[in-house]
Amino acid sequence: MDKLVQGIETYNKVKDILTSNSIIVSDYKEISYGLQFVITLSNNWSGIIRIFQNKKGEVKIDYSQLKEDSESLQIQQLIEGYAKIGFREQPSENSQVNLDFPIIGTDESGKGDYFGPLVSASVFVDDKTATELASLKVRDSKNISDSKILELAKEIRKLCQDSFVIVEVSPERYNSLYEQFKRENKSLNHLLAWGHAKAIEDLLQKVQCDTVLVDKFADDSVIISKLQNKGKKLKVVQMPKAEQNLSVAAASIIARDRFLHRLSQLSDKYKLHLPKGSSKQVVVAAQEFVARYGKTELSKAAKLHFKISDRVLE
Repeated sequence: MDKLVQGIETYNKVKDILTSNSIIVSDYKEISYGLQFVITLSNNWSGIIRIFQNKKGEVKIDYSQLKEDSESLQIQQLIEGYAKIGFREQPSENSQVNLDFPIIGTDESGKGDYFGPLVSASVFVDDKTATELASLKVRDSKNISDSKILELAKEIRKLCQDSFVIVEVSPERYNSLYEQFKRENKSLNHLLAWGHAKAIEDLLQKVQCDTVLVDKFADDSVIISKLQNKGKKLKVVQMPKAEQNLSVAAASIIARDRFLHRLSQLSDKYKLHLPKGSSKQVVVAAQEFVARYGKTELSKAAKLHFKISDRVLE
């Protein structure tokens, strides 16, 4: 395929992503080795992006002309997040994300972990905080080692101070809420929404903000219904890969940090290593836990609705 044609195809995909997120994209112009175009945000910030094809025939997006600031980092994260999945997961018309700050980002940790609590976090980020978070290279916690998460979480808490909230649901409380929601014919998404909404409500007692960004896991109405009266005054935006936004990335890090600390404390309490996730190692640990402490005690350390419980409690 002609180099220019491939470059134009990539430009069109990038343009779709950015315009769907309220970013203005100029027409491209041809340069010596590819294409070049200008992007502009609603706050009049602008920058240049280039697209070229290397010697191996790979089409590359060149961000070298952008400034080293929070806007540039978010735009790069936005584009690359979709590029990793082949641009298949485009935002829908009703999930546009205004990248302007201030914004509250929320995320949770522990949802896929058998042992340990469910932790939800919300973080308020304005222009100044965004620049400082960008300088720390804050990104999705799933792409960071545990040791780095502990380091970054400390810096984020220091930076954001009274502009974040952590809501922790212990395994015992989690199991109780899960059974309650199950009796009401509600799903796990309602429990997740409860945690997000609680974190948002508590943070709104400290800060003024009109926009909340959440990683998409349920219909918007699930979150809004949990926000009660406050939900009517907020713009709640859900989108896939929301961790591309610095506010959600920061929330994901401090939530994971709290989860890791609590899991470590549980391991110390029971003098048994409780692994993350839901692997075979977790099954072995759960079997050992029940052998030592009995079935009833397991509800204080694990989320019992996982299928692992069927194997260790049978």
